[in-house]
Amino acid sequence: MLKKNIWKLLILTSSLFSIPTYNNENSQNTEYTFAMIKPDAIYAKNTGPIISLIEQNGFVIICMQKVRFARKSAELFYGEHQGKSFFEKLINYITSGPIIIMVLAKKDAIKDWRMLMGPTDSTKAQEGTIRYLFGTDVTENAVHGSDSPESAKREIGLFFPDLIRLHNNL
Repeated sequence: MLKKNIWKLLILTSSLFSIPTYNNENSQNTEYTFAMIKPDAIYAKNTGPIISLIEQNGFVIICMQKVRFARKSAELFYGEHQGKSFFEKLINYITSGPIIIMVLAKKDAIKDWRMLMGPTDSTKAQEGTIRYLFGTDVTENAVHGSDSPESAKREIGLFFPDLIRLHNNL
């Protein structure tokens, strides 16, 4: 157990130090966003192609981890949807299996990630977007991304609080 925890700490520590060094000359223009690969894409074994699309579109993956939402955490994460008719379905779905969470970096990362994802409703997604390629509907739409700098900071902070503490421009 101790070895496993030390290994996790080493991985987390090494990913923290990669942020300021991966692209020093453009660090002022770098924006960070939160990204998630959802259970439907993981079950369908689409993780690799999605990560490839992320990298092919110029994003730098700062950190990445495979986790599973506890119900309380999912309710906190999707808190702005509480009380809406789809909330319970969303929580049941997102807690149904593992997710992959990431922090992505790029100039205009939030806007560019949202464009690459496509609209929430996969049936309305444009050809070439992740949701067109891998989503099936409005809930099982393969990926999630922050919609604003405030959301990105909040979502990154829920999963990677040390990144927020150590880097003021996140």
